[in-house]
Amino acid sequence: MTNKIKFNYAIAIFLFLITANCGFKIIDKTNINNYNIKDIVTTGDIRISYKIKNNLLINSKKESNNNLIINIETKRKKEIKEKNIKNEIVKYQIKIIANLEVNFINKGQKFKINQSAEGEYSVESTYSTTLTKEKKLIESLTEDISDKIQNKLNLLINDN
Repeated sequence: MTNKIKFNYAIAIFLFLITANCGFKIIDKTNINNYNIKDIVTTGDIRISYKIKNNLLINSKKESNNNLIINIETKRKKEIKEKNIKNEIVKYQIKIIANLEVNFINKGQKFKINQSAEGEYSVESTYSTTLTKEKKLIESLTEDISDKIQNKLNLLINDN
């Protein structure tokens, strides 16, 4: 093969790679949080479910055509992460699991969303400080799960 033919093949391959569609779909920014929650049923941990429910309701739009009914089931697991030589607890680990069933009323479709987050905190010398750390960790993990759920809802709405 001559250099000119090799050059033409290289240009053809390069043009093909540039113009080929990779299947990437741009998210429509106008459809972010474009849902209206008609009803939310919560079970499991009351505080976590309440926070997730409020975060979803704050971001819903009443004028949207995407009407949803959401069932939220939350679980919180607290386990001992570490002990010292004296067999005293030094660290705890908390894992929060949220299982959602999303029903699109208008479309008759159902989706399940499962999200979890985990973190750890150390035991302090005073019990109140330890409780404060635990509450802050739970709040942070709940916010993280709420954000992930909203992202998944937006993806589901953009796909449909």
